[in-house]
Amino acid sequence: MLGIEYPLFQGGMAWVATAELAAAVSNGGGLGIIAAASMPPDILEQEILKARTLTSRPFGLNIMLMSQTAADATELAAKHRIPIVTTGAGFPGKVLSRLKPLGTIVIPVVASVAYAKRVEKQGADAVVAEGMEAGGHIGELTTMALVPQVASAVSVPVIAAGGIADGRGVAAAFSLGASGVQLGTRFICCTECTAHDNFKQAVLQAKDRDTVVTGRSTGHPVRCLSNKLTAMFEKMEHEHASVEEFHKLGMGKMRSGIIDGDLEWGSLMAGQCAGMVNDIRPAAEIIRGIFSEAASVLRTLGE
Repeated sequence: MLGIEYPLFQGGMAWVATAELAAAVSNGGGLGIIAAASMPPDILEQEILKARTLTSRPFGLNIMLMSQTAADATELAAKHRIPIVTTGAGFPGKVLSRLKPLGTIVIPVVASVAYAKRVEKQGADAVVAEGMEAGGHIGELTTMALVPQVASAVSVPVIAAGGIADGRGVAAAFSLGASGVQLGTRFICCTECTAHDNFKQAVLQAKDRDTVVTGRSTGHPVRCLSNKLTAMFEKMEHEHASVEEFHKLGMGKMRSGIIDGDLEWGSLMAGQCAGMVNDIRPAAEIIRGIFSEAASVLRTLGE
């Protein structure tokens, strides 16, 4: 369906999912994805053009629908005929109506059965069912509970996401009814990722309980590695701070953490599987290793 070797998506992580990472994953046989996030249109266009110089294989674009630049990202996807677009943090109706007539494969990220059924009716080609183990913006259901229910509810392919970092997770996803997987946190620690080394080392050193979820009171819960910033968010939630106060505190903190390497006051979005990431390797090597392990696990289960 997508023209890729392995049924693997690289997550559209803001400030992490650059042209370099997307191209490396695509060259490794998966689907690399550039994160539009809140990127200004001129910078995003540069990333798209750069990716085209780094890979001849299919790559995608993730559009965060709550971003003020979502409409610009959609138009750039149309202009450059991006073959696959994933969406998150909102309803993708406008993206579907704009890009589907151009032949773009549109795959929304969903966190509930109702949402999956809605986007299928709107014309989604597949869905990414993402559990709350994932880094960044999350829903309420775990991957284990969400994926099989979504797989039973829709007829389009389901890609499992959230908490998957190795071949065991891939094998489990297939067992739950998924046709593919999406990994984000694992690709923070790959050679081609341009994130600050401090961030990579924080992921490598993370243990199973080193992520926390903040922002539940705002309606936009986010999972990050715990640090002084998340502690301040938790304190403000306890004190019933306003959404405006949360927004002010969070302004610019993703760049601080991911690009500048501020481990105390930067936003270090990562999933619960960070504790399973133990090395930094090229993306292609990571992908091959994961699917080799998955095949071994599935063979063992079949015995």
